[in-house]
Amino acid sequence: MITKFKTKYGIKSNYQLIVIFIVFGITGSTAAFISDPLMEFINIKKSDLNFFIYWSIRLLVITFVYQIILLVVAFVFGEFKFFWNFEKKILKRIGFKKFISD
Repeated sequence: MITKFKTKYGIKSNYQLIVIFIVFGITGSTAAFISDPLMEFINIKKSDLNFFIYWSIRLLVITFVYQIILLVVAFVFGEFKFFWNFEKKILKRIGFKKFISD
């Protein structure tokens, strides 16, 4: 199973796989941690909005922030190329094909 995963994504070694998992872990934790102060910074408060509207906005903020943090953390860990290709696939799937050059 791991071999299929590594082949599908072009991962060359177990070390690279571990680094990729670490990057995903750090990025997810950081995006969740940063989202609350960011929501306050853009002046969106839980007490001012409906529960579902607040959490919908917060999830959008987390998703956007996550994409940026992912590339920064990947750069620090030397896996920018892998994650940039990963990002390009995601952006193409959500409709940004025109803006992504291969």
